Amino acid sequence: MKIITVNENDSGQRVDKFLTKFLPAMPKSLLYKQLRKKRIKRNKKALTAQDVLSAGDELYLYINDEFFTEKAVPKAESEGLLVVYEDDNILAAYKPVGQKAHGDETSLLSQLQSYLYQKGEYNPQKEQSFTPALSNRLDRNTAGLVLLAKNAQAQRELNEKIKEGQVTKEYLCLVNGVPKAKKKKLTNWLLISETENKVSVVPKGTRNAKEAILEYEVLEERAKESLLHIKLITGRKHQIRVQLAALGHPLVGDTKYGAQKDSRYRYQALCAYSLTFCFETDAGILQYLKGKRIALENNNPFV
Repeated sequence: MKIITVNENDSGQRVDKFLTKFLPAMPKSLLYKQLRKKRIKRNKKALTAQDVLSAGDELYLYINDEFFTEKAVPKAESEGLLVVYEDDNILAAYKPVGQKAHGDETSLLSQLQSYLYQKGEYNPQKEQSFTPALSNRLDRNTAGLVLLAKNAQAQRELNEKIKEGQVTKEYLCLVNGVPKAKKKKLTNWLLISETENKVSVVPKGTRNAKEAILEYEVLEERAKESLLHIKLITGRKHQIRVQLAALGHPLVGDTKYGAQKDSRYRYQALCAYSLTFCFETDAGILQYLKGKRIALENNNPFV
């Protein structure tokens, strides 16, 4: 039997959600069986999977020791990590082209967890369910800013605001040629092919297709290419790449969507360079971020 005390990062969660994180070695079917058999109690009283935990609750777990595992300490190298913004609740970091956002110890997330561990702001051995995680994602071969919350409350608020479209993402990209319209809103319907990991523009009404909307503006014209500013209205897989390719101006280096090989760029010339917190509803402990814009210092990462 083990007694654990619910902390602030654990509070506000359903019992089953918390226990799934706290006991990753236990199959879910067995976890629910333990709850039904009253082998997990709160303050010595029976509880259900749907009950919500509060800070200070004591959980009594009458289960085998084999399911209690110790979390490993982050060991990733944080050398070369670029943190663009940081406060007590969140941080924004730069992910370079070629680095995975998630995965092994070379991923950006592993680097950030090590960074916080070294600062004394995160210790997995003292956390029961919370793990710092990225709130927005970028493809491996897209560079740019990603957000991470340092505590559970900030993570819930940040994830909700991103889901509601209250965090505006802006990109810079190089495209082949110069669009006729210097500023335009593009609306297309996109369909994902999971087998090819590729997205296509299809007619409206196509089954499983989703609407994609972005706004672009030409910032600079060159001989055979142009620099565009992109503002996403929706967030779809490969949205910028496929919509601009459909316009006849694929991203420089983006051979998957029709561009020719370019010795300067092994991958698509695309960078998520700015994030703005456009909160329309209360953001709890993150309300102080309302209206704040985080951006890379270099206004043109392709020079």
